[in-house]
Amino acid sequence: MRIDLHCHSTASDGTDSPAELMRAAGRAGLDVVAITDHDTTAGWTEAAAALPPGLRLVRGAELTCVSEDGRGGHCTVHVLAYLFDPAAEAVVTEYARTRAERRTRLHTMATRMAADGYPVDPHTLLAAIPDDVPAGRPHLAQALVRAGIVGSVTEAFTKLLHGRDGYYVPSDKTAVRDAIAMIKAAGGVTVLAHGFAHRRGPTINAAVVADLVRHGLDGVEIDHPDHDEQSRDELRSLAVKHDLVVTGSSDYHGTNKTIAIGAETTAPAMLDAIAERATGAKILEG
Repeated sequence: MRIDLHCHSTASDGTDSPAELMRAAGRAGLDVVAITDHDTTAGWTEAAAALPPGLRLVRGAELTCVSEDGRGGHCTVHVLAYLFDPAAEAVVTEYARTRAERRTRLHTMATRMAADGYPVDPHTLLAAIPDDVPAGRPHLAQALVRAGIVGSVTEAFTKLLHGRDGYYVPSDKTAVRDAIAMIKAAGGVTVLAHGFAHRRGPTINAAVVADLVRHGLDGVEIDHPDHDEQSRDELRSLAVKHDLVVTGSSDYHGTNKTIAIGAETTAPAMLDAIAERATGAKILEG
């Protein structure tokens, strides 16, 4: 059984529509796929409607959070939330807050770039993003690609959107403990996404992972394209120590990244553990 529990669609920063994501999963020979767009459930309905026979769908989201890093500072962390109730009051309220904050942030960044002569119009950029889709730097990166300023989304981030110049605006992220509590209250399961992907930037340490477990974290994503062998070994030790669910996933983004869907996978027993812990939603059958 082949299971990929971390994939993105055009509901956030992927290039496949939710329906296309389901077809891609089917072509790749997956048995189970999760849709985990950033801070939104906007793609759930379309994905479910397009689910091909034989493929099972785990509905989820990737939450952008902030955490103490265990070294006296703070850093961004991502939490994969699975099988929660999207209509839970706390979820609806927090998603509305983050969507509004993201649109304001993107407008400011685009305005700064336009003032320096880059051919991006903040109003046109935001008008093209549906209200239920979280606006973010990938949308600005795609606009720069369309304008011929850069050749790819990756190049846009490397050269212009990296956070080390005057265009970047920090986001107002959800505190990670609050995110875990929110998803647990909505009947869902939480897994730390690519927690030791050090090449992405600052990460939390083992002590912070242990603290998050005490606050309800259910699992850790270990087999991920951005984890080297040392990171995987460290996370496996933590998973054993704290009796955590262990997942593996591609973090597929379509053509925005080079990683193929199904490049990393999750063991069937771990999917069963997630399903057993969830009370907010069920895995859908194609």
